Amino acid sequence: MQVTVGDHEAALTLARSAVEARLAACAQVSGPIRSVYRWQGELEEADEWAVVFKTRLSRYHEIEAFINEHHSYEVPEIVCTPIGMGNPAYLAWIIDSTSAD
Repeated sequence: MQVTVGDHEAALTLARSAVEARLAACAQVSGPIRSVYRWQGELEEADEWAVVFKTRLSRYHEIEAFINEHHSYEVPEIVCTPIGMGNPAYLAWIIDSTSAD
């Protein structure tokens, strides 16, 4: 799952809090990236940071709600890309890391 955030510290806070809540096994923050987009009829440009969350599909609705609650954007980018294949040990680690103890 990927999210963009307009502030580096906000991206780190979102990443840390999702991993602490076990909604994601890992969150990677990268950027800044330059986004060009249309918002409310106007062409906009902004520096953003991308946060990629490694999680299981069954936690999607929980992490989506979490992001919407903690994100500063009116309409945050939340894009889920299911994993088709991957290292079985890594995928098992994601499952283990996102399980409630």
